[in-house]
Amino acid sequence: MKILIADDDPQILRALRITLSARGYDVVTAPDGKAALAAAIDQHPDLIVLDLGMPGLTGIEVIEALRGWTEIPILVVSGRSESFDKVDALDAGADDYVTKPFAADELLARIRALSRRTPAATDAPIVTFGDVTVDLAARVVTRAGVPVRLTPTEWRLLDVLLHNHDRLVTRETLMHDVWGPQYTTDTGYLRLYLAQLRKKLEPVPSAPRYLLTEAGMGYRFVSGAE
Repeated sequence: MKILIADDDPQILRALRITLSARGYDVVTAPDGKAALAAAIDQHPDLIVLDLGMPGLTGIEVIEALRGWTEIPILVVSGRSESFDKVDALDAGADDYVTKPFAADELLARIRALSRRTPAATDAPIVTFGDVTVDLAARVVTRAGVPVRLTPTEWRLLDVLLHNHDRLVTRETLMHDVWGPQYTTDTGYLRLYLAQLRKKLEPVPSAPRYLLTEAGMGYRFVSGAE
């Protein structure tokens, strides 16, 4: 598996190169945003680890540029810990966010989780709720006829909920199915991604009709809720 690491701190680049190479990953590095885009085009990495505060092009600008043509998993590794920084990165198309400083084991676990892919079912249905239509086989979402772009992680989360129509899906099940067994208790990311899905798909995100919270238990997709 080839991983592109983009960061303007040479010490972090060196440390991550050593850590990931020791685990058998093929590592490519880039010292700034422009170099990251060029490496993504030339090297065809399987995953990108990206800092936000880079010169030339910021991490957000790199994410937006990448999402114009690829759905490659993007893991943001940044010293910015404010919630709005995380939301901005996720809105731009990042799949996960780790705050510096971080433990190597955590980073490796996030990489393993992002490298997983849920195969699309050949008989996946087309689901409609409100003004939203989801073609799970084609991985296409439209809202009032306008395409809605979801990140790969948002897709996996929505896929699990839609395939369990009208059934409670526990937080632990969602964390396991979307992020892997290492994250069955880390529900903060689950709440953040549900909020992002609601922002994109619900008429009133703060009062959801379709992606419902079951307090203390989990979440439920209900297409006919009014």
